[in-house]
This record gives sequence, C-alpha cells and structure tokens, in this order.
Amino acid sequence: MPDLSRIDKFFQLTARGTDVRTEIVAGLTTFVTIAYIILVNPNVLSEAGIPKEAAILATILATVGTTLLVGFIANLPMASAPGLGLQAFFTYTVVLGMGLNWQTALGAVFVSGVVFFILTITGALKYIVESIPEVLKVSITVGIGLFIAFIGLRAAGVVVANPDTLVAVGDITQPAVILSLLGVFVAGALMAKNVRGSLLIAILGTTIVGMLLGIFESPKSAQDIVSFTLPSIKPTFAQLDIVAAVKYGLVSIIFSFTIVEMFDNIGTLIGLTKRAGLVDEEGNILNLNRFLMANSLGTMWSALVGTCTVTTYVENATGIAEGGRTGLTAIVVAVLFALTIFLTPLVTLIPAYATAPALITIGALMLQGIKEIDLTEFSDALPAFLTIILMPLTYNIAQGIAFGFISYAIIKPLTGRAKEVHWLVYVIAIAFVINFALRLA
Repeated sequence: MPDLSRIDKFFQLTARGTDVRTEIVAGLTTFVTIAYIILVNPNVLSEAGIPKEAAILATILATVGTTLLVGFIANLPMASAPGLGLQAFFTYTVVLGMGLNWQTALGAVFVSGVVFFILTITGALKYIVESIPEVLKVSITVGIGLFIAFIGLRAAGVVVANPDTLVAVGDITQPAVILSLLGVFVAGALMAKNVRGSLLIAILGTTIVGMLLGIFESPKSAQDIVSFTLPSIKPTFAQLDIVAAVKYGLVSIIFSFTIVEMFDNIGTLIGLTKRAGLVDEEGNILNLNRFLMANSLGTMWSALVGTCTVTTYVENATGIAEGGRTGLTAIVVAVLFALTIFLTPLVTLIPAYATAPALITIGALMLQGIKEIDLTEFSDALPAFLTIILMPLTYNIAQGIAFGFISYAIIKPLTGRAKEVHWLVYVIAIAFVINFALRLA
C-alpha cells in the first residue's frame, strides 16, 4: 500500500484542495477524452512512410514519456501527446510537400526540441511569446484547425482532387464515405452534449459499424484485438537523421515546428491553468518553465522513438473539470496510455475513414478561437485572414504562418500603427521573406 502522506506531500494534494481519489478519476477522464490520438496519429504518420505498427507504439511511448515528465517535473494535471497540427505539418508539408524522408523530418523535430529547451532555460521563450501579437497566435490555431479539418474531409472521401477546380466533392454515395459522414454527426452531437470520450466513441462506433456491414476489414481472431507480445519499435527508434536535417538547411521548418509548438503549449496552458485556478494574482502560470522544459524534453524523446512534436491537448479540461489539480492526474493518464500497448493489433485495423470524423470535429473546435479576433480592425483582420486561409489552401502550415507575419509587419506601418509591432516581429517577417527568396533562387 503506497504511503499516501508522501504522495500528498510530493504532489501538494491538500494544498491544492484535492485528494488521491479525485486525481485518479480526473486522470481516467482525461485519458478517455484523449485516447483517440492513438488511432489518429499513426494513420497520418503512415502517409509519411513510417510503418503504422511502429507509429502506434511511438505515439504511445511519446505520450507516456512526456506526460510523466509533466507530472513529476511540473506537477500539473496535463497530458501531452503528439500534436495533430504538427503531425500534419510533419507529413504533408515536410515529407510529402518538400520530398524529404521521414528520418530527416524526425531530425528536424529533435532539433526543434533542443531549440525549445534552450529558449526555456534562458528565459528567451517568454520574451518571444510576449513579442508576437495575440491576433497571430489565435490565427495560427484557427488555421491549423481548418487544415486538420481539410485533411479529415480528404480522408473521408468527401473532398477529392479535381484537375479543373483543384478540389471537388467526392462520391458521397459510397458506403465508407456515408459512414464517415455519419461519424462526424455522431461526434458533433456527443460533443454538443458534453459526453466524455466523444471522439473516441465516434471512431470506435464508426469502425464497428463498418466491420459489421463488411465495409472495413474485421478481426479474424482474438490475436487481432489484443496481443501480449510487445510490438517492435525498431523500425523507428533512433532512426532520426539530425545531420541530414542540419545539412538541408531546415531553418524555416525547425522555426515553424518551434513556433507552433510554443503557441500550442502556451495558448492551451493559459486556458487550462486559469480553469484549474493554477495562476497567481498577477496571472503567472504555476511552474511554467518546468512545464515547458518537460515538453521540450518530450519533443526530443518523441523524435527519438519515431513520432512528431508533442503538445498539450485542450481535452485536459475534462480532467480538470473532474477536480484534477496536480501532476498525479498526469501520472494516471500516462499509466493508462502504457496499458494500451497491448491493443496495437486492434488499432491497426481502424481505417482512415473512421478517424476522419475526429479530425473534422477537432477542426470545428479549433475554429472557436476566431471570436477573439477583432475583425472590425482591418489591420488585424487581413493578417489573420491570410494566416488562416493559406494553411489549407497551400496545404502548408508554415506558409500560413509566414504570410501572417509578413502581412502584419507590412500593413501596420502602412496604417500608421507601426508602434504596435514589436521589433522581433519584423525580424521574423524578414526571415520568412529571405526563406522565400532562397527557395525561388
């Protein structure tokens, strides 16, 4: 029997108005709402050429490792896992868009983790975050949401390529497409009713119905569902190519990984800690640097095991709503994720059609941030619009970020609002312009 007094003292349970039972319930709740990442992430990474079974294990290991770091180092009730926006950038922009192999892309992820770590321990990260205008932070999140939704619509067969109009509506009479759309409506309805595990329910429900109707492949035996033989991580473990990443000159890619990672973590953390009452009277987040350090180390770990950058998920709000206030909640989530290793055979049977509803629904959730943008101020509205719209249209998150910074740095001085622009924004904008020039040269 564990010494509850030591647990209480280490995690400061009593000081934060919680107890072991509450933290366990909170961790279980968070796990149920975030477990869908095990189903979604490997499908996206497999398109980059990463073996799916290894990608499943890499996703689990990255989540477990980073979440344990957050729990023990930062003592915050947050679970961190490979980010959907970042995996989209990894697969569709860096690998498929630029033609790099996934090993080189993992090298860039590792370097971004090192950069993130250095920025954290030197205190530079806080300065950089404060220098970037709020409108661009919000716009990046919204743009990534649209990009993720677009990927989901493509995976569902709702949107297809067209040589005349670039994109068009697919054959929505196909059983798999119809089932995927029904999954979107089910996920949306469950989310509207605040049902915990809505996305997971939608994914599993779509998969089961598809199997029963013969649309998707069904398991043939119990071994196709549960295996007590650990899957191999060898195809991806330590396969990152840091040297190739540096030689290629991936400054803009590493920059984009780092910037999006910062915004994802900081933006989500602000909202979650406020909800949990883990900020002081001046609005400072409790153990902020420790949390950022844990995530930067987690990013390096994720690249080592074979997946993309980790980030903090907004679904942590469900565990916080259940009373989670300390790192013990995160520890519980990590343990539950570790147990899912034995379900990897089942995960490999879940098709992209079944995970597409989750991507589309997440895109709708991320769109909510647009209400924070003052669209009546056009010097804010235009950079926000370009940031948001160019991510899905160029199929490239970095391009959206680049146009956002460049347009903001240009339109503000032209409208007599140059004082609103931090000098670092001009530096970032110029760096993006130089990157464009070098790519066209």
